[in-house]
Amino acid sequence: MTRARAVHALFEVCCNVTWAATLADARPYPDRDALLATADVELLALSQSDLDRAFDAVVHEQVSQRNVSELARVVHDRIDRMLGPTDGYPEY
Repeated sequence: MTRARAVHALFEVCCNVTWAATLADARPYPDRDALLATADVELLALSQSDLDRAFDAVVHEQVSQRNVSELARVVHDRIDRMLGPTDGYPEY
């Protein structure tokens, strides 16, 4: 996947270009857990206004609080949906 497509796909997860570009530039990841760990670290680097915008962008998600931990949970869920099942899709 090109960098531009990766940034676009990741932007859909968190709606922050800097976060998406940083994750895209760190590819390739050895596994899903490494991607999620990097996503968490980069969420901690976001400013409060960036976090507020990210929460505004995930308005349709169920959130109990507007904090980094809750945003990380939403981001993990969205990355999991984007990547598909951990074991891949069954062959038909």
